[in-house]
Amino acid sequence: MDHRFDVTERFAEGAQFIAGSLRGGSSGRTQDVVDPATGETVYSYELAGTADVDAAVEAARQAFPEWGGATPGERSDTLHRFAAALAEDAADLAYAESLNCGKPIKLSNEFDVPGSIDNAAFFAGAARHLEGKAAGEYSADHTSVIRREPLGVVGSIAPWNYPLQMAAWKVLPAIAAGNTIVLKPAEITPFTSLLFAQAAQRAGLPDGVLNIVSGAGRDAGERLVGHPSVAMTSFTGSTAVGKRVAEIATGTVKRLHLELGGKAPFVVFDDADLEAAVHGAVAGSLINTGQDCTAATRAYVQRPLYDAFVSGVADLMATVRLGDPFDPSTDLGPLISHTQRDRVAGFVDRARGYATVVTGGEAPGGELAKGAYYRPTLIAGAAQDSEVVQSEIFGPVLVVLPFDSDDEGIALANDTPYGLAASAWSRDVYRTGRATREINAGCVWVNDHIPIISEMPHGGAKASGFGKDMSAYSFEEYTQVKHVMYDNTAVVRKDWHRTIFGDRP
Repeated sequence: MDHRFDVTERFAEGAQFIAGSLRGGSSGRTQDVVDPATGETVYSYELAGTADVDAAVEAARQAFPEWGGATPGERSDTLHRFAAALAEDAADLAYAESLNCGKPIKLSNEFDVPGSIDNAAFFAGAARHLEGKAAGEYSADHTSVIRREPLGVVGSIAPWNYPLQMAAWKVLPAIAAGNTIVLKPAEITPFTSLLFAQAAQRAGLPDGVLNIVSGAGRDAGERLVGHPSVAMTSFTGSTAVGKRVAEIATGTVKRLHLELGGKAPFVVFDDADLEAAVHGAVAGSLINTGQDCTAATRAYVQRPLYDAFVSGVADLMATVRLGDPFDPSTDLGPLISHTQRDRVAGFVDRARGYATVVTGGEAPGGELAKGAYYRPTLIAGAAQDSEVVQSEIFGPVLVVLPFDSDDEGIALANDTPYGLAASAWSRDVYRTGRATREINAGCVWVNDHIPIISEMPHGGAKASGFGKDMSAYSFEEYTQVKHVMYDNTAVVRKDWHRTIFGDRP
């Protein structure tokens, strides 16, 4: 059944969702949304300006007392209905995500959409489990209680690579904890964020609790981060932009959560299942056309397996099918834009001067030339300090390097500024145990690479940022822990008062 719809009609009123309704922007500038598979413009809208951000923040501020004061059970009920509404919209969400991003429809249908629905279902339950330390007499004369309270208005900025999932990761823990939120999706990928907000409204989320401003980073984004009524900023994107976000946020001493770039190592020890590692490397490096901050980008393979690994990955990459994102047999879609494709190609072309492009390394011709396609690419022979090993390429490119000792493999894995994700491949539990302890990353997979689940946190270390998305741990970002202490003695003059005035009673 074809679930395609006309996005121009669906979002005819505009690409801003403020106080419960779609509306146009006020920046005076128009943004074209381009289908990266064809290069054709599918929607145009007026970008949000600072006035739209102010209106969205005010709507969120007005909605906060009621939503923040709702019981956990009331918020949970709404989020359960929200999960059901997203399930009803699954086909529309998948279509919009693939149209907007060029994702193969099988990826949207089997990964992005069900993952986002599961996130909503998880946080519906988690809303009732905002726990703290047990009440007790930690001082002999007092009873202490921990309260978890929402922060207020959260201003979140999401990237273009996973628009639906990033909307879910930002919005759900924030509102489950009782906050209200203004989300700025990337201006080139607004569709699923808007559908997400409409599903929430249909589920009974009060107007103003969730607002969407589709605008550019330099005006809408910076205004949102610096807004004095925004209590917290959550940002996912590049490390360079994350530094700018942090600079602005410090001006109003906001709570800050940053999920930034990655350059995930894929460490294959000499006792690993070679076939499993080869398949894992191809899948882990090519997911979402490599536009994934946790994608496998640096394969370190112990020397006895190195040649067979390079050959196996090259052969398997050659079987990956590029094509129309809406063809169920398509494995790899285009990059998000021709600009991004050319950026990726630049990395590969420069690498030809110091490394070997084993396979790929080119854009396809024919009908696919109209889109932002790039063939799966494997590079060997690069030095550890080279650009393709150290910099985030964000495309379907895997670099493979050999290592000798386990010490060397782990040291190489840690030798970039990033620390978001990694994987270790071995049949030896002691080897993998050491790797999980010593590789500095927010997530280390063992004999797999990429899977995520709602119950477990996602977030990095070093230049990959700080804080967690998903899981109950995300409530650490979106709640304020308050200590309340009750005197139990009814004594007017306490013993400790003598340290300030008088003698011991």
